[in-house]
Amino acid sequence: MNSQKEITEDMRMILVDKLIIEHDWFQFMPETLYLTIHIVDRYLAINRVVREKELKLIGYTAMLIASKYEENAAVKVDELVGTYKRKQILAMERSILEKLGWTLTVPTTYHFLVRFIKASLADQEMENMVFFLAELGLMQYAMIKYSPSMLAASAVYAAQRTLKKTPQWSKTLEHYTGFSECQLIECAKQLVNFHSDAPEHELRAVYNKYSTCTHNIVALQPPAQQILID
Repeated sequence: MNSQKEITEDMRMILVDKLIIEHDWFQFMPETLYLTIHIVDRYLAINRVVREKELKLIGYTAMLIASKYEENAAVKVDELVGTYKRKQILAMERSILEKLGWTLTVPTTYHFLVRFIKASLADQEMENMVFFLAELGLMQYAMIKYSPSMLAASAVYAAQRTLKKTPQWSKTLEHYTGFSECQLIECAKQLVNFHSDAPEHELRAVYNKYSTCTHNIVALQPPAQQILID
């Protein structure tokens, strides 16, 4: 973001919030969301002269590309034309794919989440809590400093602490994630802070999504404040 002259961290957060709403509306698979955000971030890292008015177009086009890659029925260009002209979307699609070298097969946080959730023997509530915390992490530009595997492992660890699961971190999870409990504390604390701030935050797409019965209303669970003391 330091190299961008018109785009800020807050603008990225607003964009991700909108993309999460759109992703939910289209009822896309979770992997599509994670790939969408990955595409946006990679494009912003490579193309350092993005204008403010282009950011939303980049986000929507990234979702178009991700849906073509991940979904059985991708979103159609015409479904996005209400906001932008068809030729604008197609031109941005070419620009993104060329900048990314057509490389879309990447290990996003989602791929690690699936593996680590399985290793944790999670029930439905636990699984939703993990995804809730991980998506809060997606919103924050500061979390880019963590690898996808560490973010995924930290989401599982923070979810375990939030739901008071025992043990807090098992040898099995340490084996499959490659991280010890002490290695995850810093990242997990940030996720818990995001959870604490979520009810009053002006951008509430993730909080509203996980406050529904469909997602076991996990967003309404008290945050794992003990983690902040450890």
